[in-house]
Amino acid sequence: MNIAKHMEIIFVAATVIAGATTFATAADDRADFAMPADKVVVLAKADAAMPTVTVSAKRLTAAEKAAL
Repeated sequence: MNIAKHMEIIFVAATVIAGATTFATAADDRADFAMPADKVVVLAKADAAMPTVTVSAKRLTAAEKAAL
């Protein structure tokens, strides 16, 4: 079997299978789930001051590149 000849059918079949599994796993049984009123819910909040990493380095010269 020449795979190059049948690549379009393979792609369409893979797309159909991926689409079917997406709809199959998208169903949510807990859509009507409600928290009881006596439960306390704690939400985690991200820190507003997110750390930032800056990477800086000097560029290699042509001679240094050639040495590598």
